[in-house]
Amino acid sequence: MATHKSALKRSRQSEKHRERNTAVKSRIKTGVKTVLEAVAGKDQEAAKAALAEAVPAITAASAKGAFHKKTASRKISRLTKKVNALKA
Repeated sequence: MATHKSALKRSRQSEKHRERNTAVKSRIKTGVKTVLEAVAGKDQEAAKAALAEAVPAITAASAKGAFHKKTASRKISRLTKKVNALKA
């Protein structure tokens, strides 16, 4: 356990960040799952709507540091590719 004042503060901050990151990642997993279910059901409108909600959430998670910028970009790219494949 930390004993210095600064270490105690860092410990509190780390715990807050961990909880926030866990919640954000969980929300993103749910959004991605919704998009993939719509794609699997070949429902183009639902997939587009779900993608429109998932992309800003992923971007926000990246900005807050829950995901690396390139990880977020990769997730968005893969989801968009799957949704666009429904058109063809």
